[in-house]
Amino acid sequence: MPKQKPKSRKKTPPKRVLALPDLEQAKAAVLNSLTSASGQRTYDHAITEFVAWYCSEPRLTFNRTVVLRYRIHLEQRQYAPATINLRLAAVRRIAYEAADAGLLSPQLAAGIRRVKGVRRLGVRLGNWLTAEQSRRLLCHDSSRTLRGLRNHAMLAMLIGCGLRRGELLALTLESLEQREEHWVIADLVGKGGHVRTVPVPAWVKATVDAWATAACIARGRIFRAINKAGRIWGDGMTPKVVWEVVKSAAARADIGKLAPHDLRRTCARLCHLAGGELDQIQFLLGHVSIQTTERYLGCKQKLRCAVNDTLGIEPEGVV
Repeated sequence: MPKQKPKSRKKTPPKRVLALPDLEQAKAAVLNSLTSASGQRTYDHAITEFVAWYCSEPRLTFNRTVVLRYRIHLEQRQYAPATINLRLAAVRRIAYEAADAGLLSPQLAAGIRRVKGVRRLGVRLGNWLTAEQSRRLLCHDSSRTLRGLRNHAMLAMLIGCGLRRGELLALTLESLEQREEHWVIADLVGKGGHVRTVPVPAWVKATVDAWATAACIARGRIFRAINKAGRIWGDGMTPKVVWEVVKSAAARADIGKLAPHDLRRTCARLCHLAGGELDQIQFLLGHVSIQTTERYLGCKQKLRCAVNDTLGIEPEGVV
């Protein structure tokens, strides 16, 4: 009796409409592919916003047309171009991961990845503090209470070392070392996994020492939460605390809108005004591109006293 051939199973075709479990699976894959904690938070929020919009609409095919509709939705909400482009980048990553997992047709994923972002017109004006404003900000948050010592040290690290919020929160006592007779944050892992060494000025180190001594911190995370009773709670804190510290200090110093990242920009500009070389500022901030560092400095071309007016090779008598 001849053997019967086993019935071949039909392959399930990729979906055109993604249900909530599919979107959650793709979201998890996207977040797992990111190494930066700040990047994971940003993409988590962006994908959550898109999923909420997508699921609120009638059953839509997850394709290029739907993503274009989402872009229009974001534009109508008057988001900044950078925000819209970030949200679209998150959607493209979902499409890629969904197609890679066999949840979405590769043709539909390719169409979604062709959706262009919004053109950014002009240059966004950054926010920098002057040297006088920076001193005022630090002086108005230098009380000798436990909370005051912590907040003062946090502001000093942000403005004196140009750290990002995530870098500040992840900072440990063990990472503070002496190199070439100077205190540094050794092998700091920053955005995108880039490693750099950050010099720590003596006055900044003094504020950290004062806080660590008062809080009896001998190892581990430097900056930690403080409860209502004024005691150390846990072994870290959330990014929201950093925002509150900067916001409160700015209000006491009579400074307008101020964000933690503005202190990073301020560090870069003050270094430049003090005669710091551009490549050294780039090393300090950990920028891959020198153009990014130039944007942080807020450089403007001076035409009245142009840099090439006095090269030292001018003929005598010619000004």
